[in-house]
This record gives sequence, structure tokens and C-alpha cells, in this order.
Amino acid sequence: MSEDLEFALALVLNGASIGLMYSLIALGFVLVYKATDAINFAQGEFVMLAGLIVAVVLGFEGAPLIAAIVIVVAVMIGFGFGLERVVLRPLLGRPVVAVIMATIGLAAMLRGLGPVIFGSETRAVSLPIGDEPIVLGPASLPPIQVLGAVVAILLFLAFNWFFKKSRMGVAMRAVADNQQVAQAMGINVERYFALAWAMAGVVSALGGVVWGSMLGVDVHLALVGLKVFPVVILGGLDSIGGALVGGLIIGIVESLAAGYLDPYVGGGTKDFAPYVLMILVLMIRPYGIFGKRKIERV
Repeated sequence: MSEDLEFALALVLNGASIGLMYSLIALGFVLVYKATDAINFAQGEFVMLAGLIVAVVLGFEGAPLIAAIVIVVAVMIGFGFGLERVVLRPLLGRPVVAVIMATIGLAAMLRGLGPVIFGSETRAVSLPIGDEPIVLGPASLPPIQVLGAVVAILLFLAFNWFFKKSRMGVAMRAVADNQQVAQAMGINVERYFALAWAMAGVVSALGGVVWGSMLGVDVHLALVGLKVFPVVILGGLDSIGGALVGGLIIGIVESLAAGYLDPYVGGGTKDFAPYVLMILVLMIRPYGIFGKRKIERV
């Protein structure tokens, strides 16, 4: 294998592993959108909050990792249920933009309260996975990227089965399609709204552990939500498989841009390349690669 081909393959494998980690966060967007037909602009802040909680728990001497993970998952599930009950349930039946604005306000509030409650210093999330790179062909991947990729794939398989095969998943899809009709058919809309936000909390908890371990945890971890937005636009806001494919594409595009373009322009191309791709997709296929095209008859 030539050196050029090895270099390209290494970039692709590295980008794919990062892309799967993006997909893990994108899954939170998709879960909420599939159930509520609204975009959660506070998803990055959910990840930040989860990362801060697990970092604080691990900061106690002798605290086991499994206990920290159980605690952060439980807290984020409770946070999701509480958020839906207190903030979002009063907006049931209102225009979708009302829910969107509520999540934007929530994001600003969490970014402000995070440093006040937990402090502004960057906290570490130490996982017992070592630092020795894992060699896959010509690529040497950090263990945290491999772990994040595995967690993302397992969650995608679980949620894909849930939405396609379980009665609760089908009911959540019906609620997203039309809240009024679903309620008239006897579906408890409030219950499935709450379940969607709780599931997004679980995804955020695991995302906070993985991304917090890789980047450290502070208020800037919330930016991962903005970083992931091109993934959900590219794959389709209502498609779990689309989030997976979109994450892989964005991760690989970032890696190739960093490997081939950065040396000529001094760096930074991987930061805006996904947004250029997002704009192109919006111009050609605004509902994403796997998103459903909605046709309204007047």
C-alpha cells in the first residue's frame, strides 16, 4: 500500500471514529425531534451538565466509575422528566417555535449556571481505558475514540429497534406526526413527551462521560452541540440512521480537510468545512439525506 493511500485511509478511520462520537450527541436531537417535532437547542448544554456531574462524583476519593455513570444517568433522566413537566408541558399544543425558543433560553441558563454551581475550572473525567493508541490498519486511534464509537453504535441499534418494533416507539412517532390526532386516538401525549426528553437525558449522560473524558469538562463542552448540528441537518432530523451516516460523513470531511487543506492555509478548515457542507445540503435537500419530506396541502 502506498504512503498516500495509507495516509488517506488513516484520515478516514480517524474521522469515522470522531464522527460516531458526533452521532452519539446527534442522537439526542433526533430523539426529541421524532417525538415532539421540535429541535432541542440545549442538547450541548445537556452534555455539559452531564459531564460536570460525573466529574464531580469522580472527584470524591474512592468513587467508582460505575457509580458515577449510574448517578449521572439517573440525574439526567430526572432532569429530562422535570424539564418536560415544568417548562415544556405548558407549551403543549402551542406552535413549535415556542418550544424551540424555550430550549434556547434553557441553553443560555445552563451555560450561566454551570460555572456558578460547579466552578469555572476544567475538570477531568478519568476512564480506566489507558492511553495506548489502538492500531487499526494504518490508523492509531486514542482508546476514548474507539470507546465512544462503540457506545454510539450500541445506542443506535437499541433506539432503532425501539422506534421501529416497540409499541411505545411507534406511539412516539405518532405523537411527532400529529399531536392532536394522537391524543384523539387515546395516546397520552404528555407521557411520550416526557419519555423523549428522558431518553435524550440518557444520551446526554453517556455523551458527557465520553466527550468529557476526551476534552475535559467546562462550560465550553456545550459547544459540542453546535458542532454536531451539521450532522443532524445532513442526515435528517427525524432519522436515527441519518444521524449515524451524517456523523460519519462530517467526521471524515473534518479529518480530510485537516489532513489535506490545513497544511496549505495554516489550519482551521476542519472547523468550517462541516458548515459549508451543511449549507450545500440545505440548498439541495433541506430535509437531509434520510429525512422525510413533508408535503402540506392547502
